Amino acid sequence: MKLILRFFFQGLLVLLPALLTVYLVWVIVGTLNELMFSIIGEHLEKLIGVELPTWLTSLLGLALVLGLIIFTGMLASIYLGRFILSWFDQLLQRIPLVRLLYTSLTDLFTALLGDNRGFDRPVLVQLTADPGIRVAGFITRDDLSMFGLQEEVAVYLPHSYNFSGNLLIVPKERVTPLNAKASQVTAFIVSGGVSISNRGGE
Repeated sequence: MKLILRFFFQGLLVLLPALLTVYLVWVIVGTLNELMFSIIGEHLEKLIGVELPTWLTSLLGLALVLGLIIFTGMLASIYLGRFILSWFDQLLQRIPLVRLLYTSLTDLFTALLGDNRGFDRPVLVQLTADPGIRVAGFITRDDLSMFGLQEEVAVYLPHSYNFSGNLLIVPKERVTPLNAKASQVTAFIVSGGVSISNRGGE
């Protein structure tokens, strides 16, 4: 009986991460399909005047979205494209409520996906008088002079098993750089200290 239970839990250990990953990807793709791909595909179907299968309209919508993303990336790499996108950026910046949302999302995606990533400097932060108790996070900004702070840095602390976190302003002397890849530290924090995998890349 103990042997069967051991095999059962080993099976769970192998299958659950894979099944949950597949399920989450399926949910994300399904949601995008309902909100974007199928709607775009239906408009394309009306435009060409031919009735298409549901899966084909979703596929066409996906292809159009991917093509638009790639085209925008190409446009951003040439001078004229940068000028057009800069004009559009300034237009959104002039709308009060939209500006706050747009700027926050732009900064977030630039930090995650851009050339100057904001979550690539893992550190340990001492929060209490006890130097032995520290938390792991990422320095997101060194210069806080715009707030009148000269000796402090901004450190983002992700939450374990969540997509949220806290931003702390701490003295520089309380921050210790970590000699580790950002992807490793992220996995370590998000998994609650369980993951020590070296498989992830930058």
